[in-house]
Amino acid sequence: MPDMADNCTYVLVTGANTGLGFAICCRILDEFLETRPSTQSIDLTITTRSAHKSKETISSLEAHINRNSQLKSLLQNRISLHSEQLDLTLLRSVQDASQRLLSQLPRLDVIILNAGIAGNWIINWPKAIFTSIIDPVEQVTYPTFARGTIGAVAKPQLPAQNGKSTPEPPLGEVFCANVFGHYLLVHALTPLLADAAHPRIICVSSVEATAHAFKLSDLQALTTEHAYHSSKRLTDILALTAPLPASKPYVDSFFTAPPLPSPPKPPPRFYIAHPGVCSTSIWPLAWVVMYLKLLSFYVARWLGSPWHSITPYKGAVAPVWLALASQATLDRIEEQDGQGKWGSSTDIWGRERVMRTEVDGWGFGGTVGAENGFGQKGRRRGAKDLTVGEREKFEELGRDTWKEMERLRVEWEKRLK
Repeated sequence: MPDMADNCTYVLVTGANTGLGFAICCRILDEFLETRPSTQSIDLTITTRSAHKSKETISSLEAHINRNSQLKSLLQNRISLHSEQLDLTLLRSVQDASQRLLSQLPRLDVIILNAGIAGNWIINWPKAIFTSIIDPVEQVTYPTFARGTIGAVAKPQLPAQNGKSTPEPPLGEVFCANVFGHYLLVHALTPLLADAAHPRIICVSSVEATAHAFKLSDLQALTTEHAYHSSKRLTDILALTAPLPASKPYVDSFFTAPPLPSPPKPPPRFYIAHPGVCSTSIWPLAWVVMYLKLLSFYVARWLGSPWHSITPYKGAVAPVWLALASQATLDRIEEQDGQGKWGSSTDIWGRERVMRTEVDGWGFGGTVGAENGFGQKGRRRGAKDLTVGEREKFEELGRDTWKEMERLRVEWEKRLK
């Protein structure tokens, strides 16, 4: 087992049993062992929804490491794997998992918030086929032929009393799984982050998180056909505006978690990443359709799209880079170009790299005029250059969103007592 000392990096990854989450775990272990000196170790905790999935995931990660004979001998000395059961759509599960982690871990250096659901989707197949043929790159990056079901809510959070359900306000299912469950989890784990030298919270977003998908008046995405995209836009807003002065009162409240009397100084840093367009089980499809989808992804890449990472392992490059890059490197980049959204990108040959991604209302780094330094590669069709007015609106939206999220957190924590 790794020595519980300063040379150990403690990482938590949510939703790690399949797809992107599992690939993040594999890649972070690979890159840690390849780039860090032999005196350093990594303690990786993964979350899944069940003990069975946790056991399978740990076994699969051990098998991944053991495929390389050179790494096999290091497993006992430099790598420690743990699992925790967590259902982000059940807030009591979030609270219970938080308490177990607080008692088991000495600190957390990195939290990667990957878990999530897409919700149920309806695809207009004639439109999907037609638009993918005439406009392949745009339609397999920002598809317009699918819509989600409206009004899906999470299971009841409060126990029944005298055989009758306890009245409670609805919680949007996708909102809860993709944002609010994580929000409560990070708040509760702040004491572990406070003990790290440079604590990082890495939020996994989407290349499709556009402005039209989100309305503050429908924070939980209960009245929209795009609940998934709304949740990812909300993720971008929270992460990018967390350091801004307008959001500070609410961010300070968020990071003041028992037994801390005040927020950590300096506070944990939010970073935002997305995997590009990769094939995972979050969108369940028949096998024939899956293969056709993969073919369309390769065609888009061959036609010049930088966002078609295709495989989860390549899609993991951005979140893993944010997890393992030196703090000096990240600080230098953000001082020069502003806080950005980082995407997993590939060239035509599939060689992966990390690339800044434009965010509606924020641009490439919250700086007006920065578009000239990044060119048109990877920009969505019709994207507009950032203006002073749009930048101010985004900061105001961030402040109001943080305020509303804190209100919801406090209300639900009172209900769950």
